[in-house]
This record gives sequence, C-alpha cells and structure tokens, in this order.
Amino acid sequence: MSERVRVLVVDDSALMRKLIPKIIESDPMIEVVGTAMDGAFALKKIAELNPDVVTLDLEMPRMDGMETLRLIMRHAPLPVIMFSTHSKEGAYATFKALALGAIDFVAKPKEASSGHLDAIAAELIDKIKVAKRAAGKVKSPAADEPSHPAKKNARVALPPHRIIAIGISTGGPNALQFVLSQIPADFTGTLLVVQHMPEGFTEMFARRLDECSALEVQEAKSGDLLLAGRALICQGNRHMTVRRMPRGDMAILSDSVPVNGHRPSVDVLFHSVAQEFGPMAVGVLMTGMGEDGAEGLGAIKAAGGVTIAQSEDTCVVAGMPRAAILKGYANHILPLDSIGQYLTAHFGGERSAERHEQHERQEKVDRPDKHDREDHSGKNEKFEKFPVPTNRS
Repeated sequence: MSERVRVLVVDDSALMRKLIPKIIESDPMIEVVGTAMDGAFALKKIAELNPDVVTLDLEMPRMDGMETLRLIMRHAPLPVIMFSTHSKEGAYATFKALALGAIDFVAKPKEASSGHLDAIAAELIDKIKVAKRAAGKVKSPAADEPSHPAKKNARVALPPHRIIAIGISTGGPNALQFVLSQIPADFTGTLLVVQHMPEGFTEMFARRLDECSALEVQEAKSGDLLLAGRALICQGNRHMTVRRMPRGDMAILSDSVPVNGHRPSVDVLFHSVAQEFGPMAVGVLMTGMGEDGAEGLGAIKAAGGVTIAQSEDTCVVAGMPRAAILKGYANHILPLDSIGQYLTAHFGGERSAERHEQHERQEKVDRPDKHDREDHSGKNEKFEKFPVPTNRS
C-alpha cells in the first residue's frame, strides 16, 4: 500500500485548523501531521515535521501566506496548495502565488466562516494527492513578476488563419503564461483556452496573461469574434464552443451540464473546434490531471487538424496529455519550452502555413515507401487532403 500523504495545515482561523484536517483525513490516504496559525509557526513546523504537502492560507497576521510561500520555496521547496478567497484581491494574490511556485489553489466557499467546507472536500483531497505525486517536478519557467512585452500599436481586426484550442489544468497558469509570452503580437491565429478554474478567477487570470503577452488576451464573452492575435480565456463555470457566422466566427458560452466532471470542459471546446473548422483547427493538450480533452483531441485529428500534447516530463501533472498520447491522438509531443515556438513557426502567419505545407509534401516525396506512409499518415495525408487556406472571406 502507498504511504499516506503527510499534510501541514496553515491557517490563522482556529475553526479552519479544526475543519480542514477533519475533511481531508476522511480519506484514509491522508494524514495531517500538524497545524500552524501563521507563517512563522509554519516554517518551524516544516523543519520539525517534514510534511509532503502544505495547505496555506493567503491572509494571515504577522507573516502572511505570500511571504511564507517565498520562504518555503527559497529554503525548503515543497508542494503548496493555496487557499484563496472569491474576490479580485484574492484572485490577484492567487496568481502571484502560483508564479512564486505554489502548485495549485482552492477557493474557500463564501460560507467557509460558518464552517461549511463540504463543497470543496473532494477537490481539496484530490489536489493534495496530486501535489504529492508532483513533488520534485520542474517548475514552469514563469517569472515572479510578469514582463510587459510591446503590444501592436493598432490591431486590424482580421480573421485568423488558424484556430488554436488549448486545454490545460493543474500547473496551467504558469505553463500558459510561458507559452503565450513566446508568441509575437503579429501572430495570425486565434487562441481559445480552457483552463480548469473556479468562477470568479478567470477575469484576473486573463488580465495577468495580457500583461505578460504581446497578444490581446481577455476573458471570453459570448459573441466575441475570433480574430488574429487574440486569445480568449473561457470563463469559470461556463463551457466554450465556437460558431461560424456571417458577421464572423465567434465564441459562444453556455451553462450546459459538466462534461468529464468539468465546466468548462476541454472536450467541449475541442469537439466544437473540430466540427466547425476541421483542418484549420489545432489542438494543444497540456499539463493537468484526469483525461479531459483526450477524446476532443482525437476529434481534431480525425477532422484533419493538427494535434499537440505537452511532453510528460515537462508537465506538473501529465494525466491529460498522457491519455491522448496513449490513444494515439497526438501528432506531435513537445516540451513546454517548444510549444509557443512551434505554434509561431508553423501557424503564425500565411507564409509559415505555406512553408509547413511544402515541408509536409516534401516529406511525403522523400519517404514514399509503405512503412513511412503508414507511420506518417495522420500527418501527411491531413495536409494533402486539406490544404491550409491562406485567405478567408
């Protein structure tokens, strides 16, 4: 039997220090080895108890969660799960904590002060287990503070040459920040992103990404047009699909039932993009637990689109891309630091798309034998049957 996950709970509320251990120890694989009322006590307890995972409240007296996290990452790096509040200030602090090295976060219910934590029990237990498995993983290369790359002075509203759908979960905020920071302002594709995240956090998440990217990044709203150089982040607790309309292709948000236990669901976005855009679609499945997005990536591949999975060794949690890779749905398996460069080189503009088609056709000519045709059929036949359009009405 696997060893139990040893957890230190850090919260200034005596009620939380009682309730959090109670709900997480309902799982026999988790053991709370101690609690601490603030950051100073937490650092001492970490040295004494050597926990596997720390749950850390952001708002505490004397030494708050942010300063505690900095010191943990500097002196004794451990998987840390932050507790955040449903507020703009809480969301901003949460993403700053993730950039500093926290592995994930859980939003406290609004009625938490009354002792109602049942709504987050399953989520917290799952994230603690994932955090233990992710211990020692390389951190996503996100800086403590986002850089501020130059934006295009005046964007012309042009239809995109490619529709790039990205699905991502645990470890996603830092990984996505890194990928978007690699894409230039004159990128001619549209990016549509589903990040598993609670309601109330995605607006601040989009703002942070906009600060560190040359692209125009915003939280998606129903009716937003898909434009070159734009990235739309799906709202928490909504699904995102796409629709081709006379006035332009657009994103559509809905409140339909969760899929794979998620709303938003990556599969919902990927299936929609595959159906509406076929060979113009690009699917990118990145770090995250579970299998959401795997079947949708298969749908994009079957429709003639290009599919990319993040390499397992560069994921915080490899469940989502691994599921797609094992099913044979990924045309390309790329490390995190190559994804943005690949998207820019192959789908960044009209010329890059033409060069990519020429490369694929030449590859088919150079390797005409049956074995190579079978090995590369998912990639070569796709571009032969469905040439990438360089102009759209």
